[in-house]
Amino acid sequence: MHKKSLALSIRWLKKVYPNGNIALDGVDFSIPEGGFVALLGENGAGKSTLINILSGLIPKTDGTIEVFGESIDTHRESTKLSLGIMPQEINLSIFEKCIDIVTTVAWYYGVPYDIAHPRAIKILTELGLGDKIEETARTLSWGMKRRLMLARALIHEPKLLILDEPTAGVDVALRRGMWEYLQKLQKETGMTILLTTHYLEEVEALCDHVTILDHGRVVTSDSVKNTLAKLEQEVYIIEIDSPVDESFPWYMSYEDGFLTILVDKKNTLASVFEKLSWLSKTILSVRPKENRLETFFLSKK
Repeated sequence: MHKKSLALSIRWLKKVYPNGNIALDGVDFSIPEGGFVALLGENGAGKSTLINILSGLIPKTDGTIEVFGESIDTHRESTKLSLGIMPQEINLSIFEKCIDIVTTVAWYYGVPYDIAHPRAIKILTELGLGDKIEETARTLSWGMKRRLMLARALIHEPKLLILDEPTAGVDVALRRGMWEYLQKLQKETGMTILLTTHYLEEVEALCDHVTILDHGRVVTSDSVKNTLAKLEQEVYIIEIDSPVDESFPWYMSYEDGFLTILVDKKNTLASVFEKLSWLSKTILSVRPKENRLETFFLSKK
């Protein structure tokens, strides 16, 4: 793929801290323009270090990073203008009004007030903060503060949006509302989005590609579809009308009418159904026990 069709190109990125800790050890992946990519990994995997390097908060030790074909080393200002970053931690000036928080950041990116002000009102309203525009950030709930941070990251219309745990601590309804907003935003603007999250259902709902980090290295980088296809095993919970015992071939547990089973590519769910039918068991419901990407991630340990 030609580099000009890439929103982000990371090649052999390395970060070694003064104490000798290797946070990133040859990270290599890319994101095409218009992609919606998940960056996964447990705490300490290197996700935050990578984002801090992209945002210019810390220097890299080695390797190259290009944003829309420009090196962050030689084109720091223009690459910064291309990025919108929503950090994991709440870092708002809580005594400022919401509208001022957003328009002040716009000024930092060179967006004049007469453009930034109406744009800020539009974004805040779309994010459900229209009635909070003149309120100070300290009056907002946790979920509202997260949405205010998203508005701040979007005010200069970045080409690449980086979201670090954007829905952390947000209730299910607000989380799904943010999903809908992000999907609509990308569809309308073609914006490239890089998402880190511990809510792995977000990856399946939003993303087309997933990169998994473990101890500073890329474990896998592939489409979500292909990643799911690599799963060797899945856990299902089947509600049946009468018990089975531990001699059942796929048995993991049985409690209160619910049978937990483990299937793989050879021993399929169809095989389970056939066996239960032979045992004269009536199947009342079936559902996967775990998020499929979570199963894949844990299998890499």
